[in-house]
Amino acid sequence: MVSLKIYNRSGDEVGTYEVDPAELAPRISKQLLHDAVVMYQANLRQGSVKTKSRGQVAGSTRKMYRQKGTGNARAGSRRSGVRRGGGHIKSRQPRDWSYRLPRKALRLATRMAVAAKVQDGEVVLIDDLSFESPSTKGMAGILKALNLAGSSLLVTTAGLDENVYKSSRNIANVAVSPVAELNALSVLKPRRLLMTKAALDAFRERIAGKAKAASTTAE
Repeated sequence: MVSLKIYNRSGDEVGTYEVDPAELAPRISKQLLHDAVVMYQANLRQGSVKTKSRGQVAGSTRKMYRQKGTGNARAGSRRSGVRRGGGHIKSRQPRDWSYRLPRKALRLATRMAVAAKVQDGEVVLIDDLSFESPSTKGMAGILKALNLAGSSLLVTTAGLDENVYKSSRNIANVAVSPVAELNALSVLKPRRLLMTKAALDAFRERIAGKAKAASTTAE
């Protein structure tokens, strides 16, 4: 069982939150986390690279000179890949790098990532994080009060909060994500994880709901 301190917007401790990492994930598999992160990174690749083969380069297909009697090595088209201005011998073509791991594996990887952050003491809880209107200055002040300024950070809210997103988007190395959109890469990439108490409650409720649905299906 891990006891997380709960802070307010001024950086003062206002309570504690008990959470068992084993409840979030029964174990932490580095291999599964690696596989999930590699998949998400591969899916971000554009794959729009393109080079020309000898069949796509402009130029005559006429033989450059006769086969024998010149003393030179035999040569065919000027578009050959061994000549300057010719095509690439192994030309690179547009490619779709994306692929998918099983859904259950990705969900488990997300749970493992959050559990790892909790175990390593890289999760900071705040009792409430809301703004009446977007305020980058206000968000920066909260991060400074929590000693999170300057470090890479993922801010997690229970649901989609437009004001929190707009207040954070201009701060370097700070990303915002609701609980429903968390994944292994988004959790592991930043150094720290700032979660509202409601967000952690929602994350645990999602895990409990999935477990209950799985047990019902098994029956």
